[in-house]
Amino acid sequence: MTDPVQDTAHLGHVEVYTDRFDESLDFFTRVYGLKVSGRDGDSAYLRAWDDYEYHSLKLTRHHTTGVGHIGYRVVSPEALDRRVTAIEASGYKTHGWVDGDAGHGRAFRFEDPFGHVFELYWDTVKYAPPEDDRPALKNMASRFHAQGVSPRRLDHLNLLASDVTEFRDFMITCLGSRVTEQIRLDNGRLGGCWFTVNNKTYDLACTEEHGRGDGRLHHVTYATDQREDILRAADIFLENGVHIETGPHKHAIQGTFFLYVWEPAGNRVELANAGARLILDPDWETVTWTEAERKRGQAWGLKTIETFHTHGTPPAD
Repeated sequence: MTDPVQDTAHLGHVEVYTDRFDESLDFFTRVYGLKVSGRDGDSAYLRAWDDYEYHSLKLTRHHTTGVGHIGYRVVSPEALDRRVTAIEASGYKTHGWVDGDAGHGRAFRFEDPFGHVFELYWDTVKYAPPEDDRPALKNMASRFHAQGVSPRRLDHLNLLASDVTEFRDFMITCLGSRVTEQIRLDNGRLGGCWFTVNNKTYDLACTEEHGRGDGRLHHVTYATDQREDILRAADIFLENGVHIETGPHKHAIQGTFFLYVWEPAGNRVELANAGARLILDPDWETVTWTEAERKRGQAWGLKTIETFHTHGTPPAD
């Protein structure tokens, strides 16, 4: 058995586009409870209270919605060189080196076959809390402020692709990801894949595009400490007029307790609580779900609603 590639450390940040910047920023800060680390031109840099980096969400004013780019941190400068060499040899589209932004140093950008832009970086800006944001416990990244929902950290994102198998090959080749779970449709196609680069159950998912779009975002997810945080969040969303799309329910795949909402511009945002489930088995075998098993719905809760399969950002014709 070939040893897994362990050059990539974790999902670092996601850039989300919004065509209603002020309303989206108000949602992500006042309602969702992320903290603003700084502003730069048309972007705001946000983080959850226990994200150790300067930002985990880059919210950017744009003419439309969706995802700008996805950033992964690697484990060392040498690992970055190895990944760049592998990516350049793979034949996938590359954008080359960029100087980085307020949250990290130079990064190497490349693109999947469906138009999603990724970057890998090593040098990062670790969040240094000012006095009024200093936590009581020195092993936490910043103070728990209890503003809005207040998730603990960035967890994962879900992208859409017309060919999930092709996307799977991209993730394995470029990031060294492992597939922890997948859906195999009756026609033989992969309907979805869940990827990890470490011991989390997943940091990125890809599901089949049903909207004939390219480079689209399905959702971005932050993690809470416990299920009760998500029940409390549902009340907060209700009081603030936020569209609750579905949940709280429990996923069969990956076993996460979840709640999906749309922020004011229409990007789907999830809260999830995966509990203590980790992939510690070094020779973990991918769990494959059949189409019939998936049609049974969630582990429990209501059936998956139609918009969950069709809505993505930016909107597709």
